[in-house]
Amino acid sequence: MNEAMDALEARVHRQLNMMRDLGDQLAGIRVRETSPDGTVTAEVDGNGSLCDLAFTEAISKMSPSEFEAVVVATAGRAAHLAIARRGEMVTAFNRELAESLPGVEPGH
Repeated sequence: MNEAMDALEARVHRQLNMMRDLGDQLAGIRVRETSPDGTVTAEVDGNGSLCDLAFTEAISKMSPSEFEAVVVATAGRAAHLAIARRGEMVTAFNRELAESLPGVEPGH
């Protein structure tokens, strides 16, 4: 019985560490995307939230609608990439967690 409890405790600690690692990885996601013309750079986190926005002087030659379109498109691409990265991390975590559970097939 003691051996089984030790094995259970070790497995729970491994899984807890895996969850902590995932949390750290997700918190560390940062994606920077620059517009094709190089005028706008957006940085977002793993939730797709805007963290930084930078412009070059070339924006002064844009109309307000052009400026808006470039900012929205650039930030949108960055958010899309960040969310995709987040999804990949969660999928890898789920696969690894399933592999660590006895009697559970990955993908179920």
